[in-house]
Amino acid sequence: MIGAIGGTMPRRHPHPARLPRRWLMTDERLGEALWAAIDALPRGSGIVFRHYVTAPQARRALFERVRRYACRRRLVLVVAGPPLGRGAIQRHGRHRDVLTAPVHSRTEAIAAKRAGAALLFVSPVYPTRSHPGAPSLGPVRFGLMIRGLKLPVIALGGMDENRWRALRLIGAYGWAGIDAWA
Repeated sequence: MIGAIGGTMPRRHPHPARLPRRWLMTDERLGEALWAAIDALPRGSGIVFRHYVTAPQARRALFERVRRYACRRRLVLVVAGPPLGRGAIQRHGRHRDVLTAPVHSRTEAIAAKRAGAALLFVSPVYPTRSHPGAPSLGPVRFGLMIRGLKLPVIALGGMDENRWRALRLIGAYGWAGIDAWA
């Protein structure tokens, strides 16, 4: 893109082909299975580091360990929740300044887009162990929710590769999970 003064302007959002299609959502229930789950990710996938319940100092130490592991495996790493200190703000490790947003409704999706999100995590698409008994969107409501957003959308909640293939037909850019990788 050519800028007003003749230089090039950076793209506001990275090209979708550079954003991961497969993501691991971390949490405490993974325990030591976290490392096997990370190993199961294809190269170029992403990790959303959550571990919300872990004490702050232990969370920072675990994040650093995951970050080193992700770098060796060439995985994108996003921190969710409270920042983990200098340089560990909510952005992709490989695509600087890419804002991701978790959304659960069309209203939240539009608000996230207006706030500059470049990648949306929509959940729960299917029933999930993470939120037992919580209502899920299902494929039809998922499709209606993301229609016309013009942003890559990651389907989350009871997801696996086969379910993503079906949702891809209605606009899912990728998928994320916990149990599917563990």
